[in-house]
Amino acid sequence: MSLTNLLVPTFVQMLNRLSTWLEKADGSTGDALLSARLAPDMFPLSTQIRFACVQAQEAMCRLKAEDFPDSLGALRDEGRNGAEHPGSIADAKGRIAQTLALLEGLAPDALDAAAGTMIAHALPNGMILDLTAEQYARDWALPQFYFHLMTAYAILRANGVELGKADYVAHLFPTVRPGTMPTA
Repeated sequence: MSLTNLLVPTFVQMLNRLSTWLEKADGSTGDALLSARLAPDMFPLSTQIRFACVQAQEAMCRLKAEDFPDSLGALRDEGRNGAEHPGSIADAKGRIAQTLALLEGLAPDALDAAAGTMIAHALPNGMILDLTAEQYARDWALPQFYFHLMTAYAILRANGVELGKADYVAHLFPTVRPGTMPTA
C-alpha cells in the first residue's frame, strides 16, 4: 500500500467523523465544551482538535519534503494556547474543513515519492527521531493523529455527548453486507 493510500483516506474519514462528533456537541453543551479536559495536565478539547489537524498537515509536508507553511505554525500555536483561547465549535469545524481541503487536493500519489527516504523528525524536547518514511507514517503520524482524535472523542463522551461505536466507524457502513445490519 502506498503512503498516500494509507494516510490520506485515514485522515479524511476520521476528520469527517470528528466534525460530525462536534455537530452533536454543538447541540448539547456547545462552545463551553472546548475547554473540557480528561485530566488537569492534559490539553483541552480545542487543542486536541487542532493537534489532530496539525498531525495530518505535518505528515503531508514531511512526506512531500516541503517546509511547513506559516498557517501550520499558526495552527500549532493556537493549539498550544487552546486553554486560553478555545474558540468556538464553528472555528473547530472550520479548521477541520481546511485540513480536509488540503488532503482532498493532493494528487493520488502525492506522498509516495518519500517511500524509502529518511525523515529526521525533531521533537520539541530536543530529541530527533531518524525514521524511514514508512516508519514515520506507521509509528508516528498515525498514532499521534489517533491519540488526539481519540482524546477528543473521550472528552466529548465524558462530557455527555452521545457518541458510540457507530459514530466512530460510520465510514464503514457502506461496506456492510446486505442483510447483515442488526435491526435492534
